[in-house]
Amino acid sequence: MIIDMHTHIFPDAIKENREAYFKGEPAFKLLYDSPKSKIAGAEEIVSTMEAQGVDRSVVFGFPWKDIATCRMQNDYILEAVKQYPDQLIGLCCLDPAHPGAPAEAERCLKAGLSGLGELAFYDSGFTPESLEQLAPLMALCREADLPVLIHTNEPVGHSYPGKSPMTLREIYRLIQTFPDNKIVLAHWGGGIFFYHLMKKEVKDILANVYVDTAASPYLYDVDIYRLAVELLGADKILFGSDYPLLKPDRYFAQLRESGLSPSDVEQVSGLAAGRLLKLY
Repeated sequence: MIIDMHTHIFPDAIKENREAYFKGEPAFKLLYDSPKSKIAGAEEIVSTMEAQGVDRSVVFGFPWKDIATCRMQNDYILEAVKQYPDQLIGLCCLDPAHPGAPAEAERCLKAGLSGLGELAFYDSGFTPESLEQLAPLMALCREADLPVLIHTNEPVGHSYPGKSPMTLREIYRLIQTFPDNKIVLAHWGGGIFFYHLMKKEVKDILANVYVDTAASPYLYDVDIYRLAVELLGADKILFGSDYPLLKPDRYFAQLRESGLSPSDVEQVSGLAAGRLLKLY
């Protein structure tokens, strides 16, 4: 089974008039102001999955600051999962800083969504205040044994829209603060998996941490797959396309070039995600 762990879909109201949602949403404007920034809905992703051989996709929206937009987006995810129960798995996405975030998360999880994500702090990184805001959300998922997918990025290299001002120390502090949560760090976790090599402490702290491959063809050489498997293990690496930013076939081409064993490719392509999501 091939599972795409990281995709974004939006309702028609946003897809057809994105500019109307820029006011008060600087992160959304930053990421989607360009007409080249693709926005897709449930129908498009299901069509792409069928064309490219993806069995299940984990779908979510955007961490809106406006709670009404957030609820509309999450309702769309709930409806999409209801419409395509054999193809789509939904996560609740919200702004952890909003006072209504815990109630919205609880509403969505009770309605059947399979975790939270992609949670993001695009303008701050993981400050002590950010971790305090995350705490009630992490508690909900910890109690329900559901994953939390969190935006991370590498702290070095070129700038691009959505690259947050975070350090590896901050990412590590996030994991230390919530060691019992099942955490998926987007975009290879900013490279934190390298420190799985350390003899003391880090390996234990990272025990419940997964990384996804979202945007990898834009960011890393194909060797990252082989190195990450060696350092972290194939069972902790989850294929995520960041659709519609990129289509799955870009990743499949890299996996073919990576030199991974067939069993490791199976883990990365879906087995590891299936276990995390309790599909088998």
